[in-house]
Amino acid sequence: MPKQKTHSGAKKRFKVTGSGKIMKQQAGMRHNLEVKASKRKRRLNQDQVMASADTKMAKKLLGR
Repeated sequence: MPKQKTHSGAKKRFKVTGSGKIMKQQAGMRHNLEVKASKRKRRLNQDQVMASADTKMAKKLLGR
């Protein structure tokens, strides 16, 4: 049986931690940055743990 390929869009967007959690970039840092507060931009720029409801699908796309 052939190997399962990793979804190329998912491997660019998600990162798996050592404990198996999936990290993702938060939304809201693409445009209109001049109207957002610096504090808000710093918070949005941090990686976030993916919600448990979405984790199952993301792991499947990553081949885990």
